[in-house]
Amino acid sequence: MSATTAALIVPAPAKVNLFLHVTGRRDDGYHLLESLIVPIDWCDTIALSPRSDSEIVRAGEVADVDAADDLAIRAARALRDASGAREGVTIEIRKRIPQGAGLGGGSSDAASVLLALNRLWGLRMSRRDLAAIGATLGADVPFFVEGGAAIARGIGEILTPVSIPTHWLALAIPPVRVSTKDIFADLQLTPMAASAKINVFSEGYGRNDLEDTAKSHFAAVRDAIDALSRAAPNARMTGSGACAFAVFADESDAQQALRHLPHGIEGRVVRTLARHPLHAFA
Repeated sequence: MSATTAALIVPAPAKVNLFLHVTGRRDDGYHLLESLIVPIDWCDTIALSPRSDSEIVRAGEVADVDAADDLAIRAARALRDASGAREGVTIEIRKRIPQGAGLGGGSSDAASVLLALNRLWGLRMSRRDLAAIGATLGADVPFFVEGGAAIARGIGEILTPVSIPTHWLALAIPPVRVSTKDIFADLQLTPMAASAKINVFSEGYGRNDLEDTAKSHFAAVRDAIDALSRAAPNARMTGSGACAFAVFADESDAQQALRHLPHGIEGRVVRTLARHPLHAFA
C-alpha cells in the first residue's frame, strides 16, 4: 500500500463492567473473574497512516504513557510479528477516555489497532486470531476485539456473548487514577464469590468485588459511588475504578443523576452499544 494512502481513522470505545465478581485465584496468582461487560459510546479516536518504511511509530504524546509501553503500539508490533507483515504505520491517538478509570481505554485502543491494521494491511486474520493476539496484551483486549456485550470468565479471556437492552449510564469520574495491579494486590476476599453459572441476569444483579478495596484507597471513589446512590440504589464502580456508574432506562433520568455529584467529580451520560463500531472489520 502506498505511503500516500489516506489515514484510516477508527473509534475505540470504552466499556463498563455492569458487575464484576472475583470467583477464585489461580496458582500463578491471577484472580479468576466473572463479569458482564458492555461497550459504551464514549470513544478514543485512532488515526493509522501507512508508511513507506517498516517502522511502527506513535505520533504525538499520550499523557504518562511512553511509546514503548503504549498498548496500541504494542498491539501493532504483536500483529506484525504474528502475521509476518512488513508494512509500517504511524499511529496517532486522540485520548478522550480517562486513564485509570476502569473504562478500558488502553485495551480498547489496542483492539481497534488490531482490527484496523488487519484491514489496512490486508491480512484477513479471523477475529478469533486477533483476540488471541490481544490476550497477550491485556485481559480486556479480547473483549473489545470480539466486540459486543459479553460475560467474561477466567482472567477475562473466556467470553460468552450476551444480548442486553440498551441503557443510559450516568458516569461519575473522580480526579484520581487507579492502578489495577495495586487493587488486585491488596484485594482481600473471604470467601470469594461463587460463579453464577448462568448467562441471563436481571438489572441490578451482582456487585463489584473490587469496590471496597478501591474505596479504602481513594475517598473520591467512595464519594462518587455515594453520590450516584442517591439517584439509583445499584450505583457501583466499574473495573478496578475509579469511575462509578448508575443505570437508567432513559437519558433524562441519567442526566438528573449527575446533579448529585459533588464539586470536583466530573459527570457524563453515555449509552451502551449493542456491538463495537468496528464489528464489520473482521
